[in-house]
Amino acid sequence: MFSFRGDAHKIFLSLKKQNDIHSDKKLKETAEIKTFYDTLDSKTLQLIHYRMIKEQNGMGIIPILVSSIPWLLLLFSSKIQDVLFKEGRLLWVIFVFLYLIILTFSVIFHFKEKAWAAFHIEIIKDILSERDKSD
Repeated sequence: MFSFRGDAHKIFLSLKKQNDIHSDKKLKETAEIKTFYDTLDSKTLQLIHYRMIKEQNGMGIIPILVSSIPWLLLLFSSKIQDVLFKEGRLLWVIFVFLYLIILTFSVIFHFKEKAWAAFHIEIIKDILSERDKSD
């Protein structure tokens, strides 16, 4: 069934249906990541944390590219119109289709990367805070 509730709710529904929640592939992957980070010392983990924050904040280049392409096309709009619309060509349809495909994939990629960075950052922050409490 189609739902606009998002991936978090889909995970909840998937886990709710399972008899053995611990056999879920996504939970196993999360546990493996957490186990790996648990094996590292706090100083190394802090360095990884800094790097993950840098990666998360450095992903802004994709939205900049996506938003700058229309402005670039506007600069050359008269020449582009001559090429795309010359003599009733349907070249503009191909151009618009390719642009929308590239735009869609780059936005999806941007938000997936941002989500993975946040995922790792939260795991690392939890491990570091657990270690601070135990010291």
